[in-house]
Amino acid sequence: MRSLYRSLAAGALVVLSGSLTTGCALSRVGDNLPYGLLDSDDPQLVGEALPAYMVTVDGLLATWPDDADLLRTAASLSGAYATLEVDDPARAKKYSARALDFALRSACADNGDACNLRAASFPEFEAVVKDTDDGDLPMLFAVGGAWAGYIQQHSDDWNAVAELARVQLIFERILALDPGFEQGMPQLYLGVMNSLLPPSLGGKPEVARAHFEDAIARSGGRNLYAKMLYAKQFARLLYDRELHDRLLNEVLAASPGAHGLTLVNVFAQEEARRLLAGADDYF
Repeated sequence: MRSLYRSLAAGALVVLSGSLTTGCALSRVGDNLPYGLLDSDDPQLVGEALPAYMVTVDGLLATWPDDADLLRTAASLSGAYATLEVDDPARAKKYSARALDFALRSACADNGDACNLRAASFPEFEAVVKDTDDGDLPMLFAVGGAWAGYIQQHSDDWNAVAELARVQLIFERILALDPGFEQGMPQLYLGVMNSLLPPSLGGKPEVARAHFEDAIARSGGRNLYAKMLYAKQFARLLYDRELHDRLLNEVLAASPGAHGLTLVNVFAQEEARRLLAGADDYF
């Protein structure tokens, strides 16, 4: 599971767009600062910058501890850092737990009914999620992304893995509210979740296929990351070499530059090269 959510962690940085609070001293640049990360074509530079950005947001939270937008930003940064930059499993678990804590706090700040999401029984959890509306979309996406990352880092804990059904419900609710939210990123999570297992073990590859294709369409084909994951998760699951190679070659042939997607597209191209290089050994 690590490789799956390593890819998705890069995509989860999309939640940073517009997420800095308008009530802080950075209000004049709050809408543009996240795009300094998302529109970068240098993943190494972004990785090196993440700790400083995290410390800055932590400082802002010391002044505005209940600001939902800042909490979502902190969740996204901590989650990305845990998966992309931390090699020590103990530290990765620590930062993924921080990410989930920030995300759940943001949910509570946004929606008083969502203050007990993790401890609630599943029927109670389901009732809260199904009662959300369009205004809750940023909260749902932040919680779903952070929770998926937490489960990945704690995949040796069956109690954490058992929470995957809650994460899936969150992303399904996002699609019910707005199928075009965040250029197909929710569909990528659902595509991965439905392609974790082969059909013989209960996997749902055709459901996964629909989510991957929808994710690509929602971005107008600009989300190369969606094509890469389609190849990595779906085509490899079904041993479809033709689809696998076609998708990855399309990723490599495209320009990665796209507002809000450049960083994840560069990640996608790096992974596409690696997957194609090892294709003969896999198929």
